[in-house]
Amino acid sequence: MTSVNNKEALDKDRAEATQVPSVDTSNEPKKEAKTRTLWGDAFKRLRKNTLAMIALSWIIIVIIAALSADLWVPQNFGDPRVFDSVTAGDTRLQPPSAQHPLGTDDMGRDLFGRVIYGARVSLTVGIFSTAFTFIIGIIMGSIAGYFGRWTDAVIMRLTDIVLSFPYILLAVLIMSILPSHMVGVWTVVAVIVVYGWAQFARLVRSSVLSAKESDYVLAAKALGANSIRVMFRHILPNAIAPALVLATMMTGAAILTESALSFLGLGIQPPDISWGRMIDDGRRFLSSEPQLIIFPGFAILSTVLSFMLLGDGVRDALDTKMKDD
Repeated sequence: MTSVNNKEALDKDRAEATQVPSVDTSNEPKKEAKTRTLWGDAFKRLRKNTLAMIALSWIIIVIIAALSADLWVPQNFGDPRVFDSVTAGDTRLQPPSAQHPLGTDDMGRDLFGRVIYGARVSLTVGIFSTAFTFIIGIIMGSIAGYFGRWTDAVIMRLTDIVLSFPYILLAVLIMSILPSHMVGVWTVVAVIVVYGWAQFARLVRSSVLSAKESDYVLAAKALGANSIRVMFRHILPNAIAPALVLATMMTGAAILTESALSFLGLGIQPPDISWGRMIDDGRRFLSSEPQLIIFPGFAILSTVLSFMLLGDGVRDALDTKMKDD
């Protein structure tokens, strides 16, 4: 019996000697897992979209050039908003040169400076009109989609009336009946808002209708959340993505609308500078001096195309069905 006990004690000592000591890792910092969100994943996918990034870079360049124009354009190329009647005969319609990179117009004003200053008007109209239509459309569409019944019916019939008018004809009608002293940048913005909010309202309404029947919204209502909290905390963050895509593309469409109205003589008036107005002024010299139309036309084309490409990139980035590489 004694030998058996000694043998068990010896085996126990050998097992303890060969046992690998455990390392206590309780005090070591644990690597936190990165939390993934819809907007974080969307931004990651957007950065991988080459065309969208090129378009965004061009938009940023145009914005910086327009905002800083007063700091360098008049000092290097002269004030493009005024002309000297004494020297206009000698400086008019000059070809591109070191002093005037894009040449001069029929009044001797630097064409490059006028294109840069024209970006101010176009970007102001595009960004502010889209912002106002976005806000109004979000509010109206959310109310119609969430409360429904007669509220939905009234708002949707109003959008049907607005959308039944052809866009450009409605803008021309409003601008043509306004007195000349009321025509300006903010008038063009208001005209675009009158029509544009209806598109946002219909889009947001459809998104809210589908989102308000989701389980998380029903759970929030069951827990006693009021309508305002449910709307702004649970529904809008998940229903606003399609409206953001439309807003990006609408910015380019607003710039195009402003250019069309100015080309027709109903939009921006001198001394303000507009790309559409520059094309209207240069069409008389289309055969002899085509650069008067080509350069402002390229500014419109590149800027509007950039907003459209960025909108496509935002749409693809917000598509939850897309897989990350």
